[in-house]
Amino acid sequence: MIRFFQKNIEPNKKVRVIELVLLALLIIGSIASYAIGFSKVHSNVGQLQFVQSIEMQRDTSVEDYDGEEDTVCDVIYRSGDKELIVTYTYEEYEQLDSDSITAYEFEGANGTYLYFDHQDVTQEQAQYAYAQTMANQSMPIFNFANASLILVLSLLIMTLFAKQFTTYEKSWFLSIMVLATIFSVLFPEESANGVNGIIIMWLYLLDTFLNILCELLISKQSRYNFLVSVFVEIVEIVISIVLMYRFATLATTLFFWLPIDIISYINWSRHKDDVEDELTVVRRLKGWQEVLVIVGIFVWTIVIGYLISGLDIATDFYHNQTLETAVIYIDACASAVGIANGLFIFFRFREQWIAWYICAALEAAINIISGQYVLLILKLGYFTNTTYGYIKWSNYIKTHKEEKQLSIF
Repeated sequence: MIRFFQKNIEPNKKVRVIELVLLALLIIGSIASYAIGFSKVHSNVGQLQFVQSIEMQRDTSVEDYDGEEDTVCDVIYRSGDKELIVTYTYEEYEQLDSDSITAYEFEGANGTYLYFDHQDVTQEQAQYAYAQTMANQSMPIFNFANASLILVLSLLIMTLFAKQFTTYEKSWFLSIMVLATIFSVLFPEESANGVNGIIIMWLYLLDTFLNILCELLISKQSRYNFLVSVFVEIVEIVISIVLMYRFATLATTLFFWLPIDIISYINWSRHKDDVEDELTVVRRLKGWQEVLVIVGIFVWTIVIGYLISGLDIATDFYHNQTLETAVIYIDACASAVGIANGLFIFFRFREQWIAWYICAALEAAINIISGQYVLLILKLGYFTNTTYGYIKWSNYIKTHKEEKQLSIF
């Protein structure tokens, strides 16, 4: 009897040791990366040495500031791999009549080259430019640090609540997060609207982590997905504000998703499975109801897309008006499908998984247009887990008697 117990407990100990070792390595890696990154950013620029003056050409392909009087305008000048960014007010931008500029090259600490539009550079200006340059150079280090921290949280969730997840669910969750880590290093984000790309990438990784966890809990028919979803909405609101885009989704999140998460948690809590308390009773939609939903989505997309495209919203996240307009209409459609999805989840309808498919496809298109490649990993997670969730819910419906009452309560 003792030998049998030892044989069964030994594999569990080995798994636990491996998990602890991975956690320790990730924590050490994250701390070390942060330390290296911050030491570079906050290092001293030293004494600047003037090198030469260079004629740089204006890169107009990334400019799209027409009519945006209340914004600042970043104009990029290049000469080979050398780059100078000059920030103008809109009035100054309007008066620019030259496609070239004389840039002054200086050498700072560690052979770092800095470029200015004037030669009498103060030490404060030099230190600021040096910090920005070092932050850009250290972006892969910071992204790895952020990704490692997210992986620590992921592994902790799967370890602390190991009994609540199957081996497939654990493998799927951690695989998506590892892929997100790799993409965050390979495809760093550029700064936008005065916010450093490192912070933007951190928001993307956090959004991926919370969304993937929420999706997994929905597939498990767990009412606790709505508690995680509240944090998802908060992060996505911050992303929309930082990037100044996807205002249809922003409004939907504020006025629909946050309230629906709260009342859905209450509703799901009132429809627990009679045998398994952690499960929620789910059902399917009728044909005529599906037709009404499709019509509503079409009308919403046209009306909301038209209204938002007429707004004059300043952002330097997009540099092409056509792409920005396309994103507005795709976002309007995604928000409409999202609302339908939220109602399906609220009423516990299996068709919410079909809405997830459509919404994931629309958001993937936005991510590709916007160059948000790390968020494509989140969409990969959506597609794979949506299939898993649809199968699980369908099997549950087949083996349980469906509720006939369509009341919220």
